[in-house]
Amino acid sequence: MTYTVKEFARLFHTTEHTIRYYTDIGLLSCTRDSGNHRIFDEAAVNWMKGITYLKKCGIPIKDIKTYCDLCHLEETEENLLARYRIIVKQREEAHKKVAEAMAAADYMDQKLKYYEKILEGRIPADG
Repeated sequence: MTYTVKEFARLFHTTEHTIRYYTDIGLLSCTRDSGNHRIFDEAAVNWMKGITYLKKCGIPIKDIKTYCDLCHLEETEENLLARYRIIVKQREEAHKKVAEAMAAADYMDQKLKYYEKILEGRIPADG
């Protein structure tokens, strides 16, 4: 399956401008049709999934580019170790964000119970 820029942007809930930028800086590969329009395939979908998750971890685009560039190089031990270290660091960041989100959700649960207790009996029951 192939996608136009518009379809690809919609698939990843981002803008066409972002997709064009990623291809312009060599972060994301595409082919061109006869009208010189960008066309994305399933390999691009896989790359974009990785880019999206790395972005969600808070990694800057230049560091994502470094990681992607490493992925295009020969799989030497040094190269694999460099990629591994990047992923370990980003996994730690992702787990940290999960823990922070859980702490915030726990706080909101406590506040909800607090207000429910206060409001108990103050809100008339609906039929």
